[in-house]
Amino acid sequence: MDKGHGLRALRAYLGGATAARVGDEMSGPALLLAGLAAGGSASRAAAVPAALMVSAAAGGPLFGVLLDRSARPGRLLGAALGCYGAALAVLLVTLGRLPFACTLLLALLAGPLGPALSGGWTSQLPRVVPANGLARANVLDAMTYDLASLLGPALAGTVAGLSGAPAGVAVSAALICLALPSAWALPVGPGGRAVRPGPPRAPVRADLAAGFRAIRRVPGLARATAASVVSCVGGGVLLTCAPLLGAAVLGGAGHGTLLLSGVAASALAANTVLARCPRALRPDTVLGCSTLLLGAALLLAATERAWALVAATVLAGTAEGPQLTALFAIRHRDAPAALRGQVFTTGAGLKTAGYALGTALAGPLAARSLPGTLLTGAGFEGVAALVCVLVGPRRGRLRPGASTHGDPPGGGPDGPAGSGRAVPGGDGPGRVRA
Repeated sequence: MDKGHGLRALRAYLGGATAARVGDEMSGPALLLAGLAAGGSASRAAAVPAALMVSAAAGGPLFGVLLDRSARPGRLLGAALGCYGAALAVLLVTLGRLPFACTLLLALLAGPLGPALSGGWTSQLPRVVPANGLARANVLDAMTYDLASLLGPALAGTVAGLSGAPAGVAVSAALICLALPSAWALPVGPGGRAVRPGPPRAPVRADLAAGFRAIRRVPGLARATAASVVSCVGGGVLLTCAPLLGAAVLGGAGHGTLLLSGVAASALAANTVLARCPRALRPDTVLGCSTLLLGAALLLAATERAWALVAATVLAGTAEGPQLTALFAIRHRDAPAALRGQVFTTGAGLKTAGYALGTALAGPLAARSLPGTLLTGAGFEGVAALVCVLVGPRRGRLRPGASTHGDPPGGGPDGPAGSGRAVPGGDGPGRVRA
């Protein structure tokens, strides 16, 4: 693949990812506002985006398996994006018109398509860029998440204010569908090269089991997955406490959203700097250090002082951006190629569960003590940092370079990513998943 073509492919990938992820970040608050406008209670309005999130987490592993087994994963991603956008439109139409149970069921059915916008898309990155360009492309990909976190909620509120709450859902669905051509055009092989057909795949349930086994037994994946999930519990605590901090320190709960916007902006700025020297630090080191910085940010926020909140916001964003980049880099490096889509989507689902646990814990704890709740979140970040140190190679576990399917991490039935060499014992088509 020539340099010009590779650059165009990367731009198309990033453009599609940005549109899809902004639409996804916008859909949650837009559905919440639309539910409230339709006359529903706050709890019912919040239940619809929550149902989308829960079913996306549960359906992530299966979607990842289907992605790994697809001869043209870009087509599958495109179909999932189109169906997800259509599902948002249907949810908008049914809000307040059908019984609430029907709307909730539709959200649960649509949720498993959600991983197409996050881990499923990211898993395709090695198909777009050659191996020597993956480090910088990985940082740019993580920046699309930061940008979406910054723009999505703000855009939902702006559109709802100008054109009404239903318009926000319509715009989010349109943005997701706008990414469809980019997904459809994704290359079918590593670095844009074609892939030879391979032997028949194992049953789906076997691939599901192998994916979970890889996450558990490949040391780098086990460490990164466990640390990121525990860290997300602390992130859920911060998310829940933000409006309470706004009310207690900044004069209004609405000002708490500014803290979250500040975190997203700082994360984007940190990754912008990291993009200039993507290989400066080992991703494992970045992952461990970032969790410590997040813990420090929560400790600062627990002081309930305005200056400390500003410092905590900057510190949390400076940690969150590189943390996501490092997590992606570790998955790209260590995931068996034949299971890479599943590793990404399953990891995203587990992180979502971590956030959900953090928000569930923070609610009742904050009613008793807001500083105590933030200290609890800092404790989870400390545990995540310990996981980065303590979880590593153990006797009886897979060594780096081995996989549950006989493929080296980052390689596959066709050998290491982009090598084009066959490896005996590889099972399935030689696809590379990010």
